[in-house]
Amino acid sequence: MAVRYWTALFLVLPCLFTFSNASAGDADPSYRSCVSECEISGCVGQECFPQCNSSSSGAPWYIQEPLYLQWKQWGCQGDCRYQCMVNREGERETLGQAPVKYHGKWPFKRVLGIQEPASVAFSVLNLAMHFHGWLSFFITLYYKLPLKQDRTAYYEYVGLWHIYGLLSMNSWFWSAVFHSRDVDLTERLDYSSAIAVLGFSLILAILRTFDVRVEAARVMVSAPILAFVTTHILYINFYKLDYGWNMIVCVAMGVSQLLLWARWAAVSSHPSNWKLWVVVIAGGLAMLLEIYDFPPYEGYFDAHSIWHAATVPLTILWWSFIRDDAEFRTSSLLKKSKTKAK
Repeated sequence: MAVRYWTALFLVLPCLFTFSNASAGDADPSYRSCVSECEISGCVGQECFPQCNSSSSGAPWYIQEPLYLQWKQWGCQGDCRYQCMVNREGERETLGQAPVKYHGKWPFKRVLGIQEPASVAFSVLNLAMHFHGWLSFFITLYYKLPLKQDRTAYYEYVGLWHIYGLLSMNSWFWSAVFHSRDVDLTERLDYSSAIAVLGFSLILAILRTFDVRVEAARVMVSAPILAFVTTHILYINFYKLDYGWNMIVCVAMGVSQLLLWARWAAVSSHPSNWKLWVVVIAGGLAMLLEIYDFPPYEGYFDAHSIWHAATVPLTILWWSFIRDDAEFRTSSLLKKSKTKAK
């Protein structure tokens, strides 16, 4: 079940590979001058932005654009920064210079107002795969496997996996929102949802690898971790978004899970162990995309977006293992009950 480590580590990545607001691109005097002039004039060359010279946000509702059009607007500063970045990168390309980051991000091309279209698309696809996996897990438990007389599943971890599925879908949803538009609110929601599912992953790792089935013991294990994760989320949202401390927390929880699942995989004789090793090896290769960062190809596909794409097949295989684990545990429990009956 080392697969759980990689799934958790996928969620550690937003914590590990954070970026500051200062980058080489936004330190460029030409870029800074362009943005300053644009915020005053409302234009970058022939491209002008009405919102720079407009107070339409305070206008009566009946003369404002509808919300489905407003959401694509970035405001004066956002549009000025984007157009100046596009122009400056065009100049750099003409001079044979490599792309640089602006305000912590590569120069992406927008699509329908979406800041990082490839990452958004792959985040949505991951969300869909988690939903499909979670739904198939539900169908397997309640429609394909035997149930107890009270119509509950034999599998002892069913409730935990349901919660995890919901937290994972929530995390990928906010990942899609964050990559659509990186603002303070979406960043905090993305970080918070990732930390929540990472913390719950740690709980699952402990409970599953040590086969904790007694409810009182589960509470004793879960309570301190839940309290810590909740405190940490409150800290980064309402006190200080400390990237360094957040990284330490993410690494600590990720490494803890690595040790737990590695130990379990080493001693386990699970019939679907091959799926675990495929996810471990493929996950390790996918991690290189985050370590060896590179600018977006054609303005769309950077290392992070390709990493998002790589997690899609791993998610499918991961949920396949979870279903196999439910079948394996159910079969084992039924055999034990029949043996006792004899």
